[in-house]
Amino acid sequence: MALRYDGGLNRSVYQDSAIPVLLTVRTRFTIAQVNAGATLLALITGFKYRLVDAYAIAVGGAAAAVTTIDLLATQAAASVKLVAFGQAALTQSALVRAGSAGGVLLADGASFVANDVSTAITIGKTGSAVTTSTHIDIVASFQIDEP
Repeated sequence: MALRYDGGLNRSVYQDSAIPVLLTVRTRFTIAQVNAGATLLALITGFKYRLVDAYAIAVGGAAAAVTTIDLLATQAAASVKLVAFGQAALTQSALVRAGSAGGVLLADGASFVANDVSTAITIGKTGSAVTTSTHIDIVASFQIDEP
């Protein structure tokens, strides 16, 4: 089956539903995009995302003022923080991985269960607006699951 995964850029991935495919996306977000909230993975109608791994890197300076930069999704019709990347860990050029002291996950592995069908994965922030950094790189490895 062909799945469109890129929010309309006319790229597809072919996947046999019996064989999960690991995909990775890397996006450099401006601080303005992080502060406003932005889409990392656009929804795919009829399919769901399952996070496998993620990390963040502050570019152009350490992230300041913010409490966390969050990877957000929907599970059981509720918004969840798949990963909360802490400000203290987001020093310039440092890789902050999901599950590390600076990349807090949901309890009991819930960050890695399938998200709701036809929902996006987005980024946002908790606390004050991010300052000092110019960009935040977000890298996420994921699967696209059938409902």
